[in-house]
Amino acid sequence: MAKVTKALVDKDLREKIFEDLITQPGEGYTGYEYHKINDRQYGILLTDLNGEQRYVRIGAIVAELREDMTAEELMRSEIDAYTAKQDAKAEKAKKKEEKIAKDKAKREAKVNEVSES
Repeated sequence: MAKVTKALVDKDLREKIFEDLITQPGEGYTGYEYHKINDRQYGILLTDLNGEQRYVRIGAIVAELREDMTAEELMRSEIDAYTAKQDAKAEKAKKKEEKIAKDKAKREAKVNEVSES
């Protein structure tokens, strides 16, 4: 069986945890058992996409009070920063794909040119 990449495994585990934490008891509720690790973290054991048991920690980070912005403004600024980074990554990936396609077309044109000669 082919191994699933670390990025996909970690993403899947995070999605399971966040879905469980956000879903209310009832339809779709998995009822995972979380264990208190310390005052800031809980943990859970889950099986990953490769069939391996994994320990996932869930932590609560309390942001410092700021004089220059409200808690709501701070949260919005962090969401906006994340969104901007994701948009930049997507744009970079799109440009990379376009360059790959352009370079491939150049190479194919060169091969056709040589074979016609």
